[in-house]
Amino acid sequence: MDSMMFVDILSRWVHVGASVVLVGGSVFLRFVLMPAAASLQESEHTALRERIMGRWKKIVMGGILLLLISGFYNYLKVTAPLHKGDGLYHGVMGTKILLAFAAFFLASVLTGRSPKFESFRANSSRWLGVLILLTAVIIALGGFLKVARPPQSAEPSASALLDVQRPLN
Repeated sequence: MDSMMFVDILSRWVHVGASVVLVGGSVFLRFVLMPAAASLQESEHTALRERIMGRWKKIVMGGILLLLISGFYNYLKVTAPLHKGDGLYHGVMGTKILLAFAAFFLASVLTGRSPKFESFRANSSRWLGVLILLTAVIIALGGFLKVARPPQSAEPSASALLDVQRPLN
């Protein structure tokens, strides 16, 4: 295995791993932690939220950074060259990237402290639901690209070579 293939595999692993952590953490927050913490006294609830968000924010920001680096590497160096001229692939990928930026914004707002976005944090249950739905669409688009739009190989396949070498009857 050459060093570039190692980097390609590592970049893919980092991208998928960061996605799993961020989406899984968001699902846990929305459907497990928030309902469990709802019965706490307001002071306990506020203290718990501050402790959790202080830690979760670091994971979210680190995850976004990893997704940006690995995502652009994967697209520009690994997949885009294999999909030259495939307008549908690039259109769907562009949509996926734009939705990812929206998800990054929403995750940043929900973990941030800016008073400008306090209304999002006040309705965090709703906005976490929107974030989870958005990430589900992003994952679905990525799955579509991986399965329904395989790379166009520059080299003929083994079966194509066999068809060429087969004698005519």
